Amino acid sequence: MKSAVFFLLLPSLVTSFTLPNTRSTRIVTSRHFSLTKNGFSMPSKTLSPLSRTIATETSINMSDEAVAVTPPPEEKSFGQKAFDAYVKTANIATTLFPLWTLLFTGIALKSPRSFDWFTTEYFTAALAALMLSMGITLTPDDFTKVLEKPGSVAMQFSLCYAMMPFLALGLGKAFGLDNAMLAGMVLVGSINGGQASNLCTYIARGNVALSVLMTTATTVGAIVMTPLLCKGLLGAVVPVDAKGIAISTIQVVLGPIFVGMTTNKFFPNFVKKILPITPVVGVLSTCILVASAVAQVSEQIIHAGMPLQLSCLALHLLGGIVGYALPRLTGFDEISSRTMAIETSMKSSAFGFLLAKLHFGDYAARVPSAVSVVWMALTGSILAVIWRYIPIPEDEKN
Repeated sequence: MKSAVFFLLLPSLVTSFTLPNTRSTRIVTSRHFSLTKNGFSMPSKTLSPLSRTIATETSINMSDEAVAVTPPPEEKSFGQKAFDAYVKTANIATTLFPLWTLLFTGIALKSPRSFDWFTTEYFTAALAALMLSMGITLTPDDFTKVLEKPGSVAMQFSLCYAMMPFLALGLGKAFGLDNAMLAGMVLVGSINGGQASNLCTYIARGNVALSVLMTTATTVGAIVMTPLLCKGLLGAVVPVDAKGIAISTIQVVLGPIFVGMTTNKFFPNFVKKILPITPVVGVLSTCILVASAVAQVSEQIIHAGMPLQLSCLALHLLGGIVGYALPRLTGFDEISSRTMAIETSMKSSAFGFLLAKLHFGDYAARVPSAVSVVWMALTGSILAVIWRYIPIPEDEKN
């Protein structure tokens, strides 16, 4: 009798002490296991006490293995940490662009001889470095997209050579400037856009390719428009060296831009590594260029008087405001409008100073261009930094 009972219970005992085979494991896992925070669990009603113990231990082991497999966060190398720190510092330095402009201007006014070493050759090289730092951020496709919509270039050309000369004339008369100073103001309003506008456009998250094309268009246009406007508004003939302007445009604007784009196209990995450096190069170049121009006429700027200071400030500030508002009201997108505003506000005041020095008989006529150098750089850099922190609507991003 005992033997019969033993044989009847034997299959049940064997089942209790035997682990499930591969087939049964897959079935149970699919139907009864559930994923929890600590691993896999199985409803207790479906398992015998021994099976529950095995399942619990297996769950713990699997959880421990999963934790062990997860790799720890990779420790950054010293070089990577230093580069990250540099990028943060460069962003802060770029944001403080107006402060650096003021600082360099103050040094130039206080100690003009500090920039005697910055000769014409260095001036040209600094302009080229500024344009190269912008060109390296561009590709041929950027210019192709701009050329598909020439309306932006036409609009800004009109702002530069229609709105700004008359604004300069009106402000000069409103602030009671004498005839020589008034002539210098009109000259500032009648010249082309400055190369520093390309850097400020980059900082403001505008369209750098569009800015470069606008600068080039107004620079070439100065061959005809500047003498024409001075003759029409002032009755003065201002001869302009057309060949010299063309050569300078190629050397200072188009050449460095082409070199930068070519480098970006054929050596993208190299460009990616040095890209964080470009804003710093641009800011430093611009600050030195402004300081050099100011140092040459520091005495005239100091004794210019408040009416001239205010009229120059208003010219560049109102030029930026109208240069933004008018394109927006006529249907241009946010990025293009920011670009046109900065390009309109930032005139090539150094070029105006050179023309006044060469072709205006009265010495006082060159003073507005000298004062304009300071207010042009400050206004453009402040606009750029403000726009840098104003997001562009998602539906208007390229």
